[in-house]
Amino acid sequence: MPEGDSVYKAAAKLRAALDQQVLTRTDFRVPAFATLDLSGQTVTSVVPRGKHLLIRVGDHTIHSHLKMEGVWQIYGAGERWRKPSYLARGVLSTATKTAVGFELGLLEVVPTASEDSIVGHLGPDLLGPDWDADLALANLLSDPARPVALALLDQRNLAGLGNVYANELSFLRGVRPHTPIGEIADPKRLVALAFKAIMVNKDRPIRNLTGLPRGKPRYWVHGRRGEACLRCGTRIESDQLGTGPTDTRYMWWCPSCQK
Repeated sequence: MPEGDSVYKAAAKLRAALDQQVLTRTDFRVPAFATLDLSGQTVTSVVPRGKHLLIRVGDHTIHSHLKMEGVWQIYGAGERWRKPSYLARGVLSTATKTAVGFELGLLEVVPTASEDSIVGHLGPDLLGPDWDADLALANLLSDPARPVALALLDQRNLAGLGNVYANELSFLRGVRPHTPIGEIADPKRLVALAFKAIMVNKDRPIRNLTGLPRGKPRYWVHGRRGEACLRCGTRIESDQLGTGPTDTRYMWWCPSCQK
């Protein structure tokens, strides 16, 4: 499931394959950009911004968002793709490598000078050079009645956390996802924990929030409805949280460990 750490790793792979390379072919398989050709131009940088990916080519920025199913894969020249071609949304080739974006939730190309129009609303990036814990805390507490999980998921407060982290951080702080953010004791500790958790996972091949060895559960509560809590043995519960189609998420919690 793509979260800020997934995007960070995707950017690193794209950077290794494309940075400072001349594109020999581009193929944008979305109607608005189907005729756009950036071949002959140089990739100047690949930048993750929260859960967004920015590939800068000449005066343009290729902006993608992985959403739920999206992934960028790198192939050698002539190598067979591991996913069917009809799932491809963007193809970027150099003389030696091809980057293919499959099932991208969003793919668009904008002038680099206009990047702020697509990511300017984001709060401080947990994995970015702009990370500011004090600003993130102030943003979170600006709406003290908001459930903690939804506050953490709001990319305007801090950028990079998705549903996995919102659930796991709630568990680690011992509060239910529904708890108003303003009622959490020492919310500064919550922000510090979010930073530590995503930093630990940004270079791991597989995300792990429990620290347990391979073959054991990687998550304390996320996706574990009906299973035993790893701490106390109580059955994990889940429900939806939110007020509308764009603000509704599934939440998981331990009724004993999270009061």
